[in-house]
Amino acid sequence: MSRSKISVIGAGNVGATLAQFLAIRELGDVYLFDVVQGVPEGKALDIQEGAPHWGYDSNVVGFTTPGQEAYKNLEGSDVVVVTAGLARKPGMSRDDLLGKNVEIMLDVGRNIKKYAPDAVIVVVSNPADIMAYAIQKITGARPERIMGLGGSLDSARFRTFIAKELNVSVEDVNAFVIGGHGDDMVPFIRYSSVAGIPITSLLSKEKIDAIVKRTRFGGGEIVDLLKTGSAYYAPGVSILAMVESIVQDKKRVIPCAAYLSGKHAEHYGASGIFIGVPIKIGKEGVEEIYDIDFTQEERELWNKTVQSVKNNCQKVDSFLSGKL
Repeated sequence: MSRSKISVIGAGNVGATLAQFLAIRELGDVYLFDVVQGVPEGKALDIQEGAPHWGYDSNVVGFTTPGQEAYKNLEGSDVVVVTAGLARKPGMSRDDLLGKNVEIMLDVGRNIKKYAPDAVIVVVSNPADIMAYAIQKITGARPERIMGLGGSLDSARFRTFIAKELNVSVEDVNAFVIGGHGDDMVPFIRYSSVAGIPITSLLSKEKIDAIVKRTRFGGGEIVDLLKTGSAYYAPGVSILAMVESIVQDKKRVIPCAAYLSGKHAEHYGASGIFIGVPIKIGKEGVEEIYDIDFTQEERELWNKTVQSVKNNCQKVDSFLSGKL
């Protein structure tokens, strides 16, 4: 049985960390791409040389992408993960990156369309829900074959902060975050529990509000601490969970940016955009979207994040106008 082929476009901190995680988990052979001469080859070789101690047999190879010849190595990819883009710097929001990263998506998306049109695409570049929208426009791929990072990472942060506050194992914390992968994301308190016990029975409103705030600005907190970049370990393993569910057809239910249309668009009041909702992830990509009910307060928060995503999608449309 042949191994899966997983291509990671962008060999920065997130992409390289993910490549290592993929190899360690032996999910397939990993192809790493980047525009900086020698970086993908060097990092791939470094990861490969750790195989004897880790005990994996996955192949990890790198390709520098100035010009288009290197992108030919995307051919046959089962999954393409897009991490390429500028990293956040102190004082920058995810939305500040939008214009520059859409330009990068234009090049990346054209090559995915040319060489790996049948791959499931996982978009990580910030802001991930907006970049997923851009990639779909550029590639013309079926929307259910595309998903964006967001809720997978945000929910991991939310669960971590709850576990730390209560001094319990994160394994027993069940919580998730929906909406845009930005500062107006919606941590779902009603659906959050510890071994089935609602967190509202375990924590005061003030404590919960503080955890929600920290979750919303969790990425910025790390940017401020690092000074020279953004998070990559937690994003790496959050992407790993998504890719693993695709490659192994695990059918995991993870909040991710998915395309809303039809009955789901009607339920969520959002049509034609990618936004974080609970989805089932399998070999076909987004295999099911789950509709969840809102209280009035939750609906107001949801409407705010929807409007923010819609506004940014309009900016993408303007940028791409005449370029496709």
